[in-house]
Amino acid sequence: MKLVWSPEIATKSYIDTVKTCELFQESGVAELVSAMAAGWNAQLIVETWSAGGLIATSVGLAIASRHSCGSRHVCLVPDEQSRSEYVEAMGEAGVSTEVIVGEAEDAMRGLSGVDFLVVDCRRRDFQRVLRLAKLSHRGAVLICKNANSTNNSSFKWRGVLDPASRLVRTVFLPVGKGLDIAHVAVGGGSSGSSQDVSRWIRHVDQQSGEEYAFRK
Repeated sequence: MKLVWSPEIATKSYIDTVKTCELFQESGVAELVSAMAAGWNAQLIVETWSAGGLIATSVGLAIASRHSCGSRHVCLVPDEQSRSEYVEAMGEAGVSTEVIVGEAEDAMRGLSGVDFLVVDCRRRDFQRVLRLAKLSHRGAVLICKNANSTNNSSFKWRGVLDPASRLVRTVFLPVGKGLDIAHVAVGGGSSGSSQDVSRWIRHVDQQSGEEYAFRK
């Protein structure tokens, strides 16, 4: 099995997020990630958040989980202060989600089958969260928000993916403070292995910045 895109569900989630988040006046990140999570019918949506962060993206993901059949939305926060602020802000927006408090290792331990993950590059542990993620056998969409952050200056997708995962496509979008997005397939072997190099061709579109992988 693999992730299958549904434009109808993506559109519904996008519209609902626009209506719900119109008061936040943020730059389109919430609507985009909501449409992506719902459109891919993500079954386990995971995000990271910390005190003082913007809430619109979280609201968008909560809306996406309602549009995805049987979906679970989980937010990882580092401490009780963050949990309290997050729950209050989500309540004011009229949505709710499951919250797990703790360090990345502890928080990710019980989450298996992640197929949509959003991390904040302003958090020092964002790369560790990506490395620890147990991805779904269907593959996964991974998103780094605030990708223009200085914490992201040396970041490489291949450095955080499990050897059993294959990087299918990446793209950087100048939305909000930058979104670095990767579509990952699971079970196809490492894209950095000698065998994989002989089977795949990498191409970067110089105008859009999108990266593609083609079979030979």
